[in-house]
Amino acid sequence: MRQVFIATMAVLMVGQAAARDVLSGASLYEDVSRYASFGLHRFSSTGDRATADWIAGEMKRAGFDVSFQPVVLGRQYVVEQASAEVAGTTVEATPFWWPPEDRASFHLSAPLARDSDVAGKILLLDLPFDRGAYLGPTHRAAINEAVAKKPAAILLMIGNLADDRFAYNVTQEDSPWPVPVMVVGAKSRAEFERALAAGMPVTFDVKGHYERDVAGRNVLAEIGAGRGPTIVVSTPMTGWYSCVCERGPGIANFLALARTATAEKWPAHLVFIATAGHEIGHGGMELFLKKGAPAPKDTLAWIHFGSSNACYAFAEGVRTDRPEEERYLVLSKSAVALTDEAFARVAAKRLVTEKQAVGELRDVHAAGYANFLGMAGRHRTFHTPSDDLGATGPEILEPVARAFVDAARKIVERGDAAFR
Repeated sequence: MRQVFIATMAVLMVGQAAARDVLSGASLYEDVSRYASFGLHRFSSTGDRATADWIAGEMKRAGFDVSFQPVVLGRQYVVEQASAEVAGTTVEATPFWWPPEDRASFHLSAPLARDSDVAGKILLLDLPFDRGAYLGPTHRAAINEAVAKKPAAILLMIGNLADDRFAYNVTQEDSPWPVPVMVVGAKSRAEFERALAAGMPVTFDVKGHYERDVAGRNVLAEIGAGRGPTIVVSTPMTGWYSCVCERGPGIANFLALARTATAEKWPAHLVFIATAGHEIGHGGMELFLKKGAPAPKDTLAWIHFGSSNACYAFAEGVRTDRPEEERYLVLSKSAVALTDEAFARVAAKRLVTEKQAVGELRDVHAAGYANFLGMAGRHRTFHTPSDDLGATGPEILEPVARAFVDAARKIVERGDAAFR
């Protein structure tokens, strides 16, 4: 009995030790799963609000002083339901941001056309996959050229590796399209090509509405003011669809770094900011940089957890154990030696830049923060409804989290000497 008791206690102690390892793949994956459980993460959605509450609670438990920073964006379009139907087959569709304000909800049935004689019809349009995340001038030019042909609406397919409905990040300043533009996945291409050949109608059914002065929240957490160098840590919370591997690993890294810092009682002033509104204008980060962020002259380093930092690669449609190849360490020139040391075992391309960073690090760099490092990338189901828990896993999450903690710890220990 004594041996059984000792063995049982040993198992319990090992289990407790494992539970305390916030950098383990299992712990990180649990956080990604929790993020996934909130569903849609579009700005000001129910999932966005639940995510902010959860992150705030976790940061409080880690020992941080936590507050919400209100974020108000001028507009948001809320989709209640959107579909495209042809020959008895109905597929889900996504209105392309921003839809015409007078057709936030609409029902339309019209023949499909591609090149000539498209006036009053639905124009079938393809945009090639440019591997980008942001709506750019090429996309706008192609859609505006299509609009000039006077279609009643546009049926849009955007090439991507998942053959699914792709969405581009937009800004608050972008103008609504003159006609509805509806995105469907290329996996349904055959049905629409048959409709095109046969002259059959396509029917759009959309229920949605615009909201004005839309409220969201950043989560701001702080500890150690006056105790040491100031380090800012950031990650976005919102995005298109469920954005599980786009946002989830970064949020898991964010929480793991916070828990490690307080558990090890780092002598530093740590400011953590989880931002809202990424997909429709970086509103949360823009607000924080204007109001709330430590001044660049008072900030030793900025660490950013961007998109898709721990997602699997796919070969011929089959998931591999390798990380996604489109993964980048984005860093200031001053951080090269530090990241070479801390990320030696993490496969990621280096993007060293003095003029332009990636994602929200662009805003950080433009605001004058000299020393920064982060990770961002794309993956197979990026910006599509297919982005789910299958895109990541414990064994791919852990090396990234440990590398970031190693880099942050070195910054705390070395101070200015960490950047040279």
